[in-house]
Amino acid sequence: MTVNRLSEPVYNLFRIVIGLLFTTHGLSTVFGMFEGFMNTGEPIPVGLWPDWYGSLIQVITGPLVLIGLFTRPAAVLASGSMAFAYFMVHQPTGLLPMNNRGEPAVLFCWGFLLIAVLGPGRWALDHLLSRRREGAREKEMVRAS
Repeated sequence: MTVNRLSEPVYNLFRIVIGLLFTTHGLSTVFGMFEGFMNTGEPIPVGLWPDWYGSLIQVITGPLVLIGLFTRPAAVLASGSMAFAYFMVHQPTGLLPMNNRGEPAVLFCWGFLLIAVLGPGRWALDHLLSRRREGAREKEMVRAS
């Protein structure tokens, strides 16, 4: 098996895992699941700026990236929210991510930027829906001629 044969499945698994991790991170904060907000076992208070809104973005965009639906716009929004989180929450306490506990925000930001650039991949609903649309267009063209 060559590296080229592995790139598509590995990329799709990367998109799925990033989406799953982002979703669980948001669920822990918004709903108190998986040990809750900052391991308190509790959800974050509704409307608390910027944490609650960022977590809501995680709960929405994580599953979209995971299943590959509206992948690029969801990934751009997720990447931007993590850039915001890094520069507004982590960076003021220290320049380097290892000093300000911002590694997850940086990794999510760059991971979602990669997904936004490369697109959903073949194991995504976006890919399935685009194939169906192309098939419908081809049938339409056959009928028209």
